[in-house]
Amino acid sequence: MLKQYKGYLIDLDGTIYKGNHPFPEAIAFIKTLQQEAIPFMFVTNNATKSPEMVVKHLEQFGLQVGCESVYTSALAAMDYLLEHHKGQQGLIIGESALKQLVYENGFHKNESVHADFVLQALDKSVTYEQLQTASLAIQNGAKYIVTNRDEQYPVENGFIPGSGAITALLVAATRTEPVVMGKPSHYILDGALKRLGLSKADVIMVGDNYHTDILVGVHNDVDTLLTLTGVTTREDVQTLDETLKPTYMVNHLGEWHI
Repeated sequence: MLKQYKGYLIDLDGTIYKGNHPFPEAIAFIKTLQQEAIPFMFVTNNATKSPEMVVKHLEQFGLQVGCESVYTSALAAMDYLLEHHKGQQGLIIGESALKQLVYENGFHKNESVHADFVLQALDKSVTYEQLQTASLAIQNGAKYIVTNRDEQYPVENGFIPGSGAITALLVAATRTEPVVMGKPSHYILDGALKRLGLSKADVIMVGDNYHTDILVGVHNDVDTLLTLTGVTTREDVQTLDETLKPTYMVNHLGEWHI
């Protein structure tokens, strides 16, 4: 008999949809959670979209959710900054939603080599000059914080470079490892659990990417459900040690019984 979970932590890209293409079984899965009044939180490494943008994106698939049900790696980074770097100046490599979040929370822009921290995410318009400045700032002692290290980003016709591809460049240039906010880091998990008001034993983490969605559970004693609709394949899982495998695995979320 499957364990009954009090809440669900759910990935988005590759799990609920891929680009503008929804997975019908995943949409039905979310609607069932809503009908059964089971708490859930979308937990995404995507820092390019605000919760408002995510909610609007989900609306086109017929899902009505509130912003309080979305926790992004950008929000995890903001929680971290407010706790550890309040009042400091930052150099932000990221898209407009991330920059707006940082600046509206009282942090000041410093796009120089003297920034107190460098916050880096996926930025589709980043320039070599910006990467150069960020590299020098980190070497000058700026705290290096990354929203997520996803090297690939799923789109409808394949994968494109993600935040982690930029991280790899900066790590190579600076020989400095960043503090990572997104899955599989515990920061995003802790923040999501706090917002849901549930414990690790109460929830299950659902996602398509073993190296992010599943490992955040494996590393933090949270049960996991891998859906084979995105990055990770069944063959990938078969090569893993038993202690590192997801708790459950389905072809799609229509196979999961709540």
